[in-house]
Amino acid sequence: MTEFIYQQFTSNKKNGKKSFAVLVDPDKLEDEHAIKRLVLLAESAQVDYFFVGGSLMVNDVLEDSVVKLKSYTQIPVVLFPGSPAQVCKFADALLYLSLISGRNPELLIGQHVVSAPLVKKSGLEIIPTGYLVIDGGKPTAVSYISNATPIPNDKNDIAMCTAMAGEMLGLKVIYMDAGSGAQFSISSSMIKKVAHNIEIPLIVGGGIRDSQAAEAACKAGADIIVVGNAIEKNPELIASIANAVHKCSAKELS
Repeated sequence: MTEFIYQQFTSNKKNGKKSFAVLVDPDKLEDEHAIKRLVLLAESAQVDYFFVGGSLMVNDVLEDSVVKLKSYTQIPVVLFPGSPAQVCKFADALLYLSLISGRNPELLIGQHVVSAPLVKKSGLEIIPTGYLVIDGGKPTAVSYISNATPIPNDKNDIAMCTAMAGEMLGLKVIYMDAGSGAQFSISSSMIKKVAHNIEIPLIVGGGIRDSQAAEAACKAGADIIVVGNAIEKNPELIASIANAVHKCSAKELS
């Protein structure tokens, strides 16, 4: 099994290079014209990754969306699954999420046991990911579907210790998420606390609506910034957010 995408994650982190991932909800991208437009904007802005998935999918369009994205662009497509059903062999990699911030055993290991044969058979690059849901100011789909209480947004030490535990358990990436449509993004102080206490790549998403928020997350220590909901509403944001992320470097971290 290759580790091409993960090697990119770790190499970029080592070199202080920040990355930008556009989160695509397949349910909201069925129109081929919309996919082409998204790809055009993403390539123009030098987006690093497409993350594909969602907490809840009501249409069976995941495979079709992945195939179309792959046919139009060389930007890597990484699955960000909300359930074991969200596996597609045509993607480049899979974030194999373990919800370590919650206490729901199904999302810690239960669904992984059920999905393991399918995931293994897919041939995808598997990236074991410690998933932390952070309170973004209002209930989100991920908090509801996961049936897990988010980490309070002012409890930096809890987030730090949870991420440290995930790293010591062998997870290869930490993903902190305020959830799609969050009222506000994860605080710089929390990101900084986590980033300064782990060695593995840190992904941050949820509630990031503009270039200023993306840049703040990068400067606090995020290695990969993920934006979905804001771009669904205004795809033109891709260019400004990408520019903000890419101009950040290790020297700018406070």
